[in-house]
Amino acid sequence: MSNNRWKFGIAAALALVPASMAMAQEAVGPDPLSTLCAGGQANAAICLSATLATTTTPTVQSWMSPDVGAAWRAGYKGQGVTITIVDDFSSTSKFSGNFGIGTQTQRHGEWTREEASMVAPLAAIRSKDFSTSSAVALAPGLNVLNLSYGMYAKAGYSPSQIGWSAEEASIISYATKGTAVVSKAAGNDAVAVGGVTGGQQDYLDLALVGKASAIFVGALNSNGTTTNKASMAWYSNTAGSNTAVQSHFLVVGVAGDKTGLYGTSFAAPIVAGYAAIVGSKFTKATPTQITNQLLNTARTDTLVGYNASVYGRGEASLSRALAPLAIR
Repeated sequence: MSNNRWKFGIAAALALVPASMAMAQEAVGPDPLSTLCAGGQANAAICLSATLATTTTPTVQSWMSPDVGAAWRAGYKGQGVTITIVDDFSSTSKFSGNFGIGTQTQRHGEWTREEASMVAPLAAIRSKDFSTSSAVALAPGLNVLNLSYGMYAKAGYSPSQIGWSAEEASIISYATKGTAVVSKAAGNDAVAVGGVTGGQQDYLDLALVGKASAIFVGALNSNGTTTNKASMAWYSNTAGSNTAVQSHFLVVGVAGDKTGLYGTSFAAPIVAGYAAIVGSKFTKATPTQITNQLLNTARTDTLVGYNASVYGRGEASLSRALAPLAIR
């Protein structure tokens, strides 16, 4: 999200059809990446990203947790892991921000892709335009999916009544079976995950509740420490009273005052990057094991007035997640 704090889920919507079902709207934009996504070739389900700007030595930026630099120094930078960003890579909507490498004007997906690649600089990064309906393909090895969008429709339906496209159906299946870590932005309506706002609900949130390798990610106003505790960002959705959500809900700092970028859209790629970093240490771990390691090692002592209904499991702690010699 930019300085004007775009509405979460800007380009993904659901339309109600007469059979009281909901079906994803599909539209392919003019960007060349859309042609890759929808051209009908064998690998159409995955749009490989353009070459990202890199430096010879990754730099820990001021918006990052110090844990990131510690992980890099220990040799864990996401190598051997694939992060797929499912997002907007084809619309004409762009906004400006600065991740510490200079002001840029980019699409939403270009921003989330860049952020994940900066946190986990040796991870393989793939891009999947969410305006296409094809399934998200998985790469060999550990896969992490980043979802910084929502699927909204009139409140009152159950996820089973949604006519999912192959894209979202594949994501939900991977989270259910534990075949990919799914980092899902919690939303920016200051309600509980799955809550109603403006008469609508995010049905992608609802469909991921209780899934083995799904993580909902909320935004803090800063990276927390024990001496300078962080609070929930004013816009961020919370875990709410559903224990199935609380148990799979993490928070991380989103330093919009430093980057000009606000929203849980920019919390989820941090956790996606963390998952890749943890996977680069625990190379035989399954997506569910990586998910549980991040959840089980979250901190509550860095948060103001910790309550599970607000913060879920707590603030993701990369240092704690990487601490053991092995995980189960």
